[in-house]
Amino acid sequence: MLHSSYIMAIDAGTTGVRCRAVFIDSQEVVAAYREFTQYFPEPGWVEHDAEEIWRAVVETFNEVVSKIGNPIAIGITNQRETVVAWNRTTGELYGHAIVWQDRRTAPMCERLATEGHLETVRSITGLVLDPYFSGTKMAWMLEHGVPDSPDLALATIDSWILWKLTSGQVFATDPSNASRTMLFDLRSLAWSPTMSEILGVPLHCLPEVRPSSGRFGLTASSEVPIGIPISGIAGDQQSALFGQTCFMPGMAKNTYGTGSFILMNVGSECPTPSDGMLTTVAWSIAHSDGSVSTAYALEGAIFVTGAAVQWLRDGLGIISSSSEIGPLAESVSDNGGVYLVPAFTGLGSPWWDPYARGTLIGITRGTNRAHIARAVVEAMALQTRDAVEAMQSASGTRIAELRVDGGASVMNLLLELQARRPLARLFLRVSPRRFGRRLMHSANDGNVTWSSLHMSQSQLREFLLTRSTQRGSMQCLDHATGLTTRNQRQLANYQLEPNSRFEQST
Repeated sequence: MLHSSYIMAIDAGTTGVRCRAVFIDSQEVVAAYREFTQYFPEPGWVEHDAEEIWRAVVETFNEVVSKIGNPIAIGITNQRETVVAWNRTTGELYGHAIVWQDRRTAPMCERLATEGHLETVRSITGLVLDPYFSGTKMAWMLEHGVPDSPDLALATIDSWILWKLTSGQVFATDPSNASRTMLFDLRSLAWSPTMSEILGVPLHCLPEVRPSSGRFGLTASSEVPIGIPISGIAGDQQSALFGQTCFMPGMAKNTYGTGSFILMNVGSECPTPSDGMLTTVAWSIAHSDGSVSTAYALEGAIFVTGAAVQWLRDGLGIISSSSEIGPLAESVSDNGGVYLVPAFTGLGSPWWDPYARGTLIGITRGTNRAHIARAVVEAMALQTRDAVEAMQSASGTRIAELRVDGGASVMNLLLELQARRPLARLFLRVSPRRFGRRLMHSANDGNVTWSSLHMSQSQLREFLLTRSTQRGSMQCLDHATGLTTRNQRQLANYQLEPNSRFEQST
């Protein structure tokens, strides 16, 4: 059956690519998904093959098209800080992409902080000096064999997919992705010469920055249908904020994906950066009169949530599929004294410790796999609590409700734990990124009305619970997290020598 009125949403995430048809006038679901390989060449390193990601885009795109015909437009949402390096003339890739989870540039970040750049980075980019962001990854690539030539492209995944879709005709990104690089000035909304000099990343390697909702070009690749307009790009977390219809300052969402990312709309004025939180561009929309409106957000970044479920599946073999974790965790009444700090790639907000590593404590002879599964689910909720409390402190705004989405949000146990503290109201929306791509495309065409946005609220499911006064688990996890952050560097450097000692902090 052919449909003429749908938008193709390309969601290029951390573990796979999903292409989904977003229909203008129905909720029908037509989608295709492909996972791609995760590479871990050294401890703390995470890489992707950008060509494999492109193959996943082509396969899923064409699978949907084979069922329902060509879309009227395309929107792209993507994992953000991951960096791809390639030659814009030949298309040659310079090695693997370095993924946002990668920690290899931690020493570089320490050096930059020692040189006094911490406040400069924060004031210009709204970010912290952490390996999470693209800038130090780009610098590392240039220091390790990627040639600095006029044809070099250093960019995030959205730019790579756009470049491939347009057969190399368009090299561009949007502010939501650019603001994650540590090279973008949040106030001028342009690449920063100061940050370019500090990081040693030439501006000529970077893509043109265009509004999130605007015309990026037409498909020209022989591997997909030709002539389809690409009308919107946004980083996955900002797209989820938009999809959750968090259009007013103070509205917030949390996405439980590979990591968890709490974003709060703070309006059209760039806020003063604060400790523990990130300031980022939420989106920019090009209007028919030529004007562009920009929204900003505060963000709390948690590096490992769904990735801990993958660890249970692929690393420990405790589960055979991700869907098993919810029922398994609910099969026990508590965690049996087991607590997990999933600092597999360091700790993000509000700790920002790249050297922290995972900690699993409280194991006894009576511990079983259900207790460990429950500890994983509890860690998702408790990390979110830390980030939300820090966000409220930084903004001076109490988050009265949190709109949630992502794969793990199907677990009632997670939502029950999350609603205890500090929030009493959670709202769950299905597929907010897909909804956001539809709204952004409509905004670009001038078709969004407040009545249509109001109607979208009916797609929210309220998850309302009474606040719990029981905080034993949370307090214990606080202690475990504190030990992790205080002791990890000493543990990492600890040498097994006859006279060496390790003093535990308490």
